[in-house]
Amino acid sequence: MSLPQRDKETHSRSFQLMKIGKLRHRIAIEKVAETQDSDGSVIETWSTFANAQASIEPISGREYFAAQTTQADVTHRISLRFIAGVIPKMRVKYGSRIFGILSAINVNERNRELQLMCRESQ
Repeated sequence: MSLPQRDKETHSRSFQLMKIGKLRHRIAIEKVAETQDSDGSVIETWSTFANAQASIEPISGREYFAAQTTQADVTHRISLRFIAGVIPKMRVKYGSRIFGILSAINVNERNRELQLMCRESQ
């Protein structure tokens, strides 16, 4: 049984996944664990939460200035397939570069694509 053309287009749009060609950066999402040493100082230790293929895009000048009203520190948008549990207390590591996650957006609340709004650490 075949779907009418209009229903086929609607059906295929509703099940579209991210195009893998855009996901050319291999990243590690890291979470922090805080422990105390013998003298009571807090020690932060980062460990890998998940590895993923992602797209890392610098925020354009227009987007950056528009975002200044909400989050002026956002420097990059990182897009990847959805991973449950990613929160702003985590960070992204790409090679020697570190990006602090400022917000994690589940695009269209469909659990298919995750956009991380990040600030690159110097």
